[in-house]
Amino acid sequence: MRIIRFIFTLLHLVVFFALSAMLLNSMVSPKVFKWLNFLSLAFPILITVYVMLTIIWILNFKKRAIVFLLGLLMFFNPIRRWINYNDNSHQKGNLKVITYNVHSAPRIPALKAFLESENPDIIFLQEKAVNSKNKLELSAFKYIVESTIVEIYSKFPVKNSGELVKDKNNGHALFADIDINGTTIRFINIYLEPFYLHKEMLLPTRDQKVNEEKAKKLEARLAESFRLHEDQIADILPAIKNSPYPIILGGDFNSVPNSYEYYHLGENLIDAFMEVGSGSGTSFHDYKMPIRIDYLFSSPSIKATHYRVKRDIEISDHFPVISHFKIK
Repeated sequence: MRIIRFIFTLLHLVVFFALSAMLLNSMVSPKVFKWLNFLSLAFPILITVYVMLTIIWILNFKKRAIVFLLGLLMFFNPIRRWINYNDNSHQKGNLKVITYNVHSAPRIPALKAFLESENPDIIFLQEKAVNSKNKLELSAFKYIVESTIVEIYSKFPVKNSGELVKDKNNGHALFADIDINGTTIRFINIYLEPFYLHKEMLLPTRDQKVNEEKAKKLEARLAESFRLHEDQIADILPAIKNSPYPIILGGDFNSVPNSYEYYHLGENLIDAFMEVGSGSGTSFHDYKMPIRIDYLFSSPSIKATHYRVKRDIEISDHFPVISHFKIK
């Protein structure tokens, strides 16, 4: 039993230090050390193992349980970025925003019906229907700002707008300064470089050599996307930091919570899910393990009052994220 306890303690310490290292994503870029961002992808597994081992020590009345429980406090906010609880998450604000990766919008009539039924004030779309014969037309939205992949639909006048990501890759971002009943808000819709993964890349085979080759390709693909994300974030940040107006920022980051992308795009902004969301924040459902990669953030002066991920809509491989905000 001593040997087993020693192995479990060692494993617990390894997981603790891995989770602690993940927090360094707020300071260390993927170009400097890419493996920290890999840890953010592994967070749900790591924290599950950590909690299970802590429970084992509690059930066995071991003093080390107190130490690991105290260590768990370090990961309170990282956990809340995935799973959260608020008892005031159903209040209404005076501005409703939807962000939705529509995956090339294969079902335009269904998408239109959903958006019209929700009746938001602002819509962020990613992966819009570039080659579709049917264009999404929403009569309630007189103002549209668009680029190749992303669009911003607004019921309110757009004072200024522009593209933010200037490289020739597949990451895109738009900003629009919009007059909301006399208050100007800068809205930023983001779609960071996709990973171009498919399920076959993630499925193991009986051939160990094939699995090793798959793992190498997967690691290289992820690392390259992390590098591109860092460059694209550098293009976006000036529009956030130098904005003369409060900000509502959202979109598909192609990055999970606690990643370099999450920390830097959300710096000095408030994650609406952490503020008023309840339950799971996961929004991408195409793989067996759902993940959270779609977000809405706001400046501190704009209070989120309601947040939900609408999981009964299956138009895309993402679920739409809906939030209400209170504009003073």
